[in-house]
Amino acid sequence: MSRLGIVAGGGDLPMAVARRCQAEGRPFFVVRIKGFADSALGRYEGADSRIGEFGRTIKLLKAAGCEAVCFAGVVQRPDFRDMKPDLKGAAVLPGMIAAATKGDDALLRYVLGVFEAEGFAIEGADQVLGGETAPVGALGRHAPDEAALADLRKALEVARATGELDIGQGAVVCDGLVLAVEAQEGTDAMLARVAGLPETLRGRPDARRGALAKAPKPIQDERVDMPVIGVRTIEGAAAAGLAGVAGMAGKLILIDREAIIEAADRLGLFVWGEDHR
Repeated sequence: MSRLGIVAGGGDLPMAVARRCQAEGRPFFVVRIKGFADSALGRYEGADSRIGEFGRTIKLLKAAGCEAVCFAGVVQRPDFRDMKPDLKGAAVLPGMIAAATKGDDALLRYVLGVFEAEGFAIEGADQVLGGETAPVGALGRHAPDEAALADLRKALEVARATGELDIGQGAVVCDGLVLAVEAQEGTDAMLARVAGLPETLRGRPDARRGALAKAPKPIQDERVDMPVIGVRTIEGAAAAGLAGVAGMAGKLILIDREAIIEAADRLGLFVWGEDHR
């Protein structure tokens, strides 16, 4: 197997990718993005690099013998005025700034293009994880009733619509009312916001209502920034009184499938993959 370079941002996804490589015996090297990557990634062979240090990152990956690169984890859009790019970073910075004016997806595509031009193949996290995505239907003991199905389908519709505008990937709907749309704050913060709403608008632990749904942006390159859920997502949805979490089957990455099922079953939530064919 070719050696994989994992360019790691925040969250649980980079660890999941590294663990999968380790379990399969695939050689890998982790470039930890300073200020974002989890310190636990330090247990694996790798090095630190800052946003804007394109030259350093590329040299590290090539020196490690990486032929493919996987971008995994959350990296907030940088303040280009405060970046301290290296020589390669300075060369690509004008293109990054121009791409960023067209939205996050254009920026991501530009960054992928920089690495492809250096000869790296780009692998999506879902590819590395062996297709660990939501299946069609319920995952676990609980399934949505008719009201919850209506909510999750409207939430998916909203998520796709906002994704078309390059805003975010998630939305929360309860009894047909849109409670929240994800933007730059991320899913966890959005769910915390919903948890702060009056219980007249959302569910509660003994009477769960509503659903979180995540969908890929129709305009995005699915090799990077595919929607992701993990145990924290389930716990956040539970704290917000929601009945469950949903996504498009095959297009929602599951970080630790068994742990997600255990948490959802224990907390009484459904996890649902909507058939979008």
